[in-house]
Amino acid sequence: MLSDALENFLADRGRPTPFLVLDPAVVVDRYAALAAAFPGAEILYAVKACPHPAVLRALVAAGAGFDAASPAEVALCTDAGAAPERICAGNPVRGASATAACHTAGVRRFVTDSPEDLDEIAAHAPGSDVLVRVLVDDSGSATPFSGKFGATPAAAVDLLRACASRGLVATGVTFHAGSQQTRPATYAAGVATALEVAREAGLHRPVLDIGGGLPVAYRSEVPGFAEFAAAVGEHDVRLVLEPGRALVAEAGVLRTSVLRVSRRPGVDHRRWVYLDAGRYQGLAETENEAIGYPLRTPGRDGPAGPVVPAGPTCDGDDVLYRRTPCSLPLSLRAGDHVDLLAAGAYTASYASVGFNGFGPLPVHVVPAQD
Repeated sequence: MLSDALENFLADRGRPTPFLVLDPAVVVDRYAALAAAFPGAEILYAVKACPHPAVLRALVAAGAGFDAASPAEVALCTDAGAAPERICAGNPVRGASATAACHTAGVRRFVTDSPEDLDEIAAHAPGSDVLVRVLVDDSGSATPFSGKFGATPAAAVDLLRACASRGLVATGVTFHAGSQQTRPATYAAGVATALEVAREAGLHRPVLDIGGGLPVAYRSEVPGFAEFAAAVGEHDVRLVLEPGRALVAEAGVLRTSVLRVSRRPGVDHRRWVYLDAGRYQGLAETENEAIGYPLRTPGRDGPAGPVVPAGPTCDGDDVLYRRTPCSLPLSLRAGDHVDLLAAGAYTASYASVGFNGFGPLPVHVVPAQD
């Protein structure tokens, strides 16, 4: 169900498409729900999910901190009013210049997963607090990390022990269970691994950062925040979460227009519906059909039939769903609108800057409600 503010905005059918529209009040509501499920935890919003200034300002006002992947994201947070001490530089492949820039901006918390990066932090962010990212199982997620990040538990222990000799403060352990993770048990296993690493490294009351990945109910139900909180359990730690999708997805709708509806005899029994936004205009998460956005067609109803939705570019990969079942009204015509719901996360921030001449995805923010 969309917020009244989103519905009111979308009632104006005359705005040029495609565009993303956001309701920051929904983000604040999701933040409050997450804080209630994890009382006492520090919540660091993963800026990459949706870095729009209106979202960041709303979260600053709500009391959130931030997980930033680059100096540019750090600047977005501080411009929105965030204190640097509430920002964690969470990308362990920053590079020396980025580490130095984050430190110059006042950031004093860094995540690492390699001896090479630890040396860069020591050289360019002296005295900083360090979290070591440990590799955990991320099966059950829509987008696993496939080993790109995270040290093995033994290597993580070594990194934590090495901090003191480099003038750094080993504060705890972090992990990420994969994006759109639907299995609470995966978090329970990650917590067990992280706590064992912290114990082996001799940390007393460590930071336990369980990362992000909490899921959104796109086309099917997912466990709620309370189920994930129960899986994490209660421990003598300083608990940190880094949600992105779970806070902003439901705050956004991506409106598109139909360019053409085609029958393709000999190719597919389904109609092909070409939209003015696709893989390169904000729908990157349809790659491998990882995220199945709910679709609606305002102004069109009646009997429906199967379709293959595709984007507007000349790239053969610019097809949203070949396997994911999609059904749209048989009356659908060029010029009609198709809305993709729960599209606030990883859409505008993923859009290309000009592939095939299509510009970045415009973003609107609904007026604040009284």
